[in-house]
Amino acid sequence: MIQFSSRIFCGITSDKPHYPYELPEGWVWTTLGEISNYGTTINIQVDDIDKNEWILELEDIEKETANIIQRLSASERSVKGTRHKFSAGSILYSKLRTYLNKVLVAPSEGYCTTEIMPFDTYGIISNEYICHVLRSPFFLGYTLQCGYGVKMPRLSTTDACNGMIPLPPLNEQIRIVEAIKYWFVLIDIIESGKENLQETIRQAKSKILDLAIHGKLVPQDPTDEPATEQLKRINPKAEITCDNSQYGKLPKGWCLTTFKGTFKDISSKPFQILQSQIKIKGKHPVISQSSNFIEGYSDEDVLYKCDTPIIIFGDHTRNVKYVDFDFIVGADGVKIIKPYLDAKYGYYLIFYAASHIVNKGYSRHFSQISKFDYIVPPLQEQHRIVAKIEELFAQLDKIEASL
Repeated sequence: MIQFSSRIFCGITSDKPHYPYELPEGWVWTTLGEISNYGTTINIQVDDIDKNEWILELEDIEKETANIIQRLSASERSVKGTRHKFSAGSILYSKLRTYLNKVLVAPSEGYCTTEIMPFDTYGIISNEYICHVLRSPFFLGYTLQCGYGVKMPRLSTTDACNGMIPLPPLNEQIRIVEAIKYWFVLIDIIESGKENLQETIRQAKSKILDLAIHGKLVPQDPTDEPATEQLKRINPKAEITCDNSQYGKLPKGWCLTTFKGTFKDISSKPFQILQSQIKIKGKHPVISQSSNFIEGYSDEDVLYKCDTPIIIFGDHTRNVKYVDFDFIVGADGVKIIKPYLDAKYGYYLIFYAASHIVNKGYSRHFSQISKFDYIVPPLQEQHRIVAKIEELFAQLDKIEASL
């Protein structure tokens, strides 16, 4: 790790120079103030800028990449005050919150907010190379030490000019810039491939569930107890909408039943235990309809004792969770259902329904989920399906984790 000297980096000189690190042969240490006109600007009142001229604001620049998000003319801006004039090829450096790395070479002339410092270098120096130095962790670390202000830290002109710059010969500056371009393009390709692979993994998981729910993931065993008999024994009120003899596309022993035939809604009060009625050691996870779903810990009033695994999701089914631990219900509540079948298979069944419901033109609301018929295999096959799903998902998760 580079150790910075506060004497050299924050505007205080020393009799003996202290350089951040040793440079290759032919390179020299200099400062931004020695090689550029940083701090010397041409200031123009907005009222004096032609309506067709480009005005650049900080929000137009994407953090980290420094890509220009939007380009608006003076007539498209509702701004007043002073702006700095800059030329094509000038370096544009955001002195406000330098950690956002909004540093770029201007693609054309225009005017910018005074929070951006436009400047040029002297002599045979590549502005693109200097731009990369200013965006580097080395220079960023310096600006974070010298910046002033807490919520909106800025880099003063003096400290910017005192910032150390490692300067190679011009030809090497050019080679460095070209190498950076090459590697950035390669990284973008890799990142794009990563996104494509993540989408492929998502599609693969969806296909695995599709095969599982339609009896094509694992082989059937003719000796398994038919799902119809199992359901009627566990849930005598289960309504079987059709079985194999009536619906040729179902594997042998499978059946179709209603939501109520497959799941029991236990979101009602009798399944809640007040905090005052039970001694709780420690704290319990809070589950709500938020994007995180399991939100941490709290001391709310209502506790769900999870004696058997259950499935929970918000009213709009964007998050489906398999839960086998006690938890506290958040203020906005959740839907809690208990499968009449293998709990994990029930989870994958609901997950499959929730992820495909939009494709059928329905909303993600629970009322739509409860209208569908659900495909149920024999209990033993449910166990085999769950084992296979989790084996394949684990392999895909391992691939995704390595990206």
